[in-house]
Amino acid sequence: MIALFILVVSAVAALVCSLAIGGGAAPLQLADAGPLARWGLPVSKLVVNMSAAGMGGALFVALFTLRVEQRGFELVLDVAAISAAIFTVASAVTGFFSFIVIFNPALNAGPEFGSQLGRYLVQTDGGRVWLITTIAGAILAVFAFAVRSWGGTATVALLALAALVPMGTQGHSGDEASHQQATTAIVIHIIAAAIWLGGLLLLAVIRSVTPEREMATVLMRFSTIAVITFVLVAFSGTVRAAIGLETFGALASPYGLILIVKVVALTAIGVLGAIYRRRLLRKMRADPNNSKTFWLLMSAELALMGIASGAAGALARTPPPILPEPAGALTPAQVLTGAPLPPEWTMSRWFTAWSPDVLWFILAVFGLVFYISAMLKLRTRGHPWNPWRAVAWVAGTLLLVWTTSGALSTYHSYIYSAHVLTVVILLVGVVPLLAAGAPIQLARTAAQRREDGSRGGYEWAQALVHSRGVRSISAPGVAVPATAALVWLLVSSDLLRWWVGDLLGRQMATAVVLLIGSLLVFGFVDGYGVARRRPAGVRLLMIVGLSVAMAAISVYIETSGLIAADWFGAMGRTWGRPPVEDQGLGGVILAIGSASVLVLGGWAALRMQRKQTT
Repeated sequence: MIALFILVVSAVAALVCSLAIGGGAAPLQLADAGPLARWGLPVSKLVVNMSAAGMGGALFVALFTLRVEQRGFELVLDVAAISAAIFTVASAVTGFFSFIVIFNPALNAGPEFGSQLGRYLVQTDGGRVWLITTIAGAILAVFAFAVRSWGGTATVALLALAALVPMGTQGHSGDEASHQQATTAIVIHIIAAAIWLGGLLLLAVIRSVTPEREMATVLMRFSTIAVITFVLVAFSGTVRAAIGLETFGALASPYGLILIVKVVALTAIGVLGAIYRRRLLRKMRADPNNSKTFWLLMSAELALMGIASGAAGALARTPPPILPEPAGALTPAQVLTGAPLPPEWTMSRWFTAWSPDVLWFILAVFGLVFYISAMLKLRTRGHPWNPWRAVAWVAGTLLLVWTTSGALSTYHSYIYSAHVLTVVILLVGVVPLLAAGAPIQLARTAAQRREDGSRGGYEWAQALVHSRGVRSISAPGVAVPATAALVWLLVSSDLLRWWVGDLLGRQMATAVVLLIGSLLVFGFVDGYGVARRRPAGVRLLMIVGLSVAMAAISVYIETSGLIAADWFGAMGRTWGRPPVEDQGLGGVILAIGSASVLVLGGWAALRMQRKQTT
């Protein structure tokens, strides 16, 4: 309770001071909603953020640090359920205050007010965000009370973190040209901060019910998670700050000063963790009954985290110092995508165009770091790793970065053939290269296995790979139709406009292609990179079936009318191929992808057959 008190007091104090400095709760000259709404909105949003940490962050950390039969694990589930209930109420209050601040309606119990509030919650983006978030919190509160197993807890934790994504789309105040990068950075920032703070809350909650020597082990495991989340918070926060401030001189503005406070607090937490946690672990092992050092460090970290949380809440209500200049008449591309049409796609633009996707860039960097670290660990044990597998993994990772952040990322929302090429490269290029790197086999060989019944990265990977769901979905009779259906949905269905025009749609498209493609490969070869004892004819049938399906879709693309005519046909593009011709090029690209699947898959199937017969 003392730890929670420290967190809340420091957060509220930082919020109030930051709002006073930045003017986030200052009265409006016109249509002011009153002090209750102006101050209530950031306070309720702060409660949402802090309860999100107890709801999703604490559960996520528990899955990697505790055993399911521990008393601490059950206690964390109870805390998550209570936090979810608080999250639900706070989200509803935040949605209500947002409505009051934006529309300043006359408060009454009549049907007109209720009708206005209902339209806000259903018909506006901001209202829908808080409606969805509130409903999600209520569902999670019920689930958190009901589950006690590994699988159930993991499902609730992932859903709880996913429930934070709609909030991230609201972002901080201000509009920037790089809206999509800013939104992605905010989502990553919110989720990483929730896991970080949730881990601190977990340590404070379970301290009284966990034996001292086990507590040292939990601290060591959390330290790894804390380092990862610190890097994510720092990087995503830097990206968001660079977009919002644009110049170093803007740091002298109220927005910049509040941002500095937040950065200093988060940096101090990272420094404390890096310097003192190892000392704390040594002291706990030497004298398990001495808890003074633990609580001193925990109090300091929670106080700093509270300051950072309060400053973050104030930033959401403080306009950045640099706002875009009023624009003239919007072009068709700006109306559709929110951004101007990029320059003509010349040969040089294949190498110079750059539209970074923060999410996939971060995932690629982490993938490289963990892969190389595992290789070095194997080398120190005297077990060298096949260098060609490493080359394949690095090539696949770099190709993923270029596909999601290079020329295709720049043009795929405007040019149909660029979108089709993106799908083909991800499915036929990135997935096979990453699979050839045999990451699961590398993790299996290099990971340190746990013997105490808890689950680390290796144990969770094993549980996922051997789960009934993965085995069922990766079966040839399911994986091939699922991949073919995915290609159809991505290139020729009514969802096409969402895939290319919405940030969440773009991220979902990339993630689903990589996931379904990986399951297809898993059904083709064993999850550890060793060929299954499956007849070569079955593998060839998988490859031929997928190739024929892709070829059929390519024929449909080339012979049908303009797909998504209200999008690609209304973009106002005056350079390059006309939309109809460009769609025909997209069909040709998909046909080439179909041939590539046949050639690469057939070669791999014959190669594995030779290995099995020798």
